[in-house]
Amino acid sequence: MVTLANGFAARGYAVDLVLASAVGSYLKDVAPAVRVVDLRAGRVIKALWPLIRYLRRERPLAMLSAMNHANVVAILARRLAAASTRLVVSERTTISVEVARARGLSARAVYALVPRLYPKADGIVAVSRDAARDLERFAKLPAGSVRAIYNPFDLERIERLAHEPVPHPWLQPGQVPVVLAIGRLTEEKNFTALLQAFAQLRARRDARLLILGEGELREELERLAHALGLGSDVLQMPGFVANPFAYLSRAALFVLSSRWEGLPGVLIEAMACGTPVVSTDCPSGSREILEDGRWGRLVPVGDVEALTRAMEETLTMPRDQLPDVRQRAQDFDQTQAIDTYLDAMGLLP
Repeated sequence: MVTLANGFAARGYAVDLVLASAVGSYLKDVAPAVRVVDLRAGRVIKALWPLIRYLRRERPLAMLSAMNHANVVAILARRLAAASTRLVVSERTTISVEVARARGLSARAVYALVPRLYPKADGIVAVSRDAARDLERFAKLPAGSVRAIYNPFDLERIERLAHEPVPHPWLQPGQVPVVLAIGRLTEEKNFTALLQAFAQLRARRDARLLILGEGELREELERLAHALGLGSDVLQMPGFVANPFAYLSRAALFVLSSRWEGLPGVLIEAMACGTPVVSTDCPSGSREILEDGRWGRLVPVGDVEALTRAMEETLTMPRDQLPDVRQRAQDFDQTQAIDTYLDAMGLLP
């Protein structure tokens, strides 16, 4: 969303980045031309009345929201504000999978409102074709009514950051090959399967594993790593890092082990850094990105043995015999996505 806001501003539009709470690691990346509006609501679900007041005061020409709970709030706010703002809502993941795992009354209430409220938006977008069709089925929307627009990636910025120094000693020249994974330590990312597969890989060849990210499953994953005999000499989880691209560009392999996604952006970012990739064939997006395995190996979700084999075969193959994944990453450059989003919002590129 920061990339989109910056891109809209670069096209000459006055852009507000309206946040329930203006916190987070990406605020520093917001362009000076973008105005950050802090609703000071804490949680998105509490942002309804502050957003109504914003819409009545500012009367924006168009509004783009992202993630289902924010989308529900945006639709209700526009209606209660009686604003003529054109509203496009964007679904970021495979909603049927998320619904099946929803916990708590508020989460279930949001999903129950999706089929009733999404048709009231002027446009509905999802981040991949599979996610779009999934949303149509879940919300009982007409076939083809959800538009698939891939997320935008600032490839020039990624290239620049990829060449910055990396502090981790494992990624210096002459070291053992490093397998890299990035993502929040949650059920969705299924790092449990990755740890099990990496333990098998270690029995066959020398390698190290870095997992960048933080989350509620850290202690559980650390216990599993200990049970698998993966000490700090072969596995480290440094937490969130500000510049993952410097890590990606020096890793021997990037692995996405997710159970589900919407469009796994980190897979595209790894390819933009030229890093060979292995991914689960999860719903949704991986198969689309890798074009049925043309650019990297796809393995069944949760198949530890298949993941081990794919990692081993990719690490064994000479780098010059692997696909040049940078070519595919070019298809996700921000220019096309920004223009397509502007079109969906009824604005000229």
